[in-house]
Amino acid sequence: MQTVDHNQHHFSLRDVIFLAIIAIFFGLIYQGWSYIYYLLAATPLKPFANDLTLGVWVMAGPLAGVLLKRPGVSTIGEVLASAVEMLLFSSWGAADLLSGFVQGIGSDLGFATTGYRNWSKLGLFWSTLWSTIITFIWDWFKSGYSKYSLAMNCSLFVIRFISIGFFAGILVYWIARLVRRSGLMKL
Repeated sequence: MQTVDHNQHHFSLRDVIFLAIIAIFFGLIYQGWSYIYYLLAATPLKPFANDLTLGVWVMAGPLAGVLLKRPGVSTIGEVLASAVEMLLFSSWGAADLLSGFVQGIGSDLGFATTGYRNWSKLGLFWSTLWSTIITFIWDWFKSGYSKYSLAMNCSLFVIRFISIGFFAGILVYWIARLVRRSGLMKL
């Protein structure tokens, strides 16, 4: 089990550099991913487009958390990636920052569920679950999900959980393993 060093209260230069790399990398991905969203939204899958694609937009937070193993870093990583996306002239503008904050909080709640003691599969599972719940509540109010039937909301929730689970859970786990094997985290 991997734990947090509670004695380290300040970010090191290495931490800041990793956060910047994650933010820039995912900000670019987020901006490109919006075209996949718009492609799906132009088909009969429109009601499902947000939930099918959301997993990618949630990846920066858990990756920052898993790599840096610090409370709050998932929210910081997600907000920074959203800021990069916004600065690339995202069609959502400044709303990206608020969405990034909501997504980051969901991810951080997942790691907090383990007391910030598990940054591997269990932590990522809780991060996935809380990200799904928090972002779904957000969309309940922001995107009008409250107008959908119970069956439609259940479908959207399951699709969202699968999307976040694959991209922000499984894929983040694999990326973190590759980064650790590369030796970059030992610098």
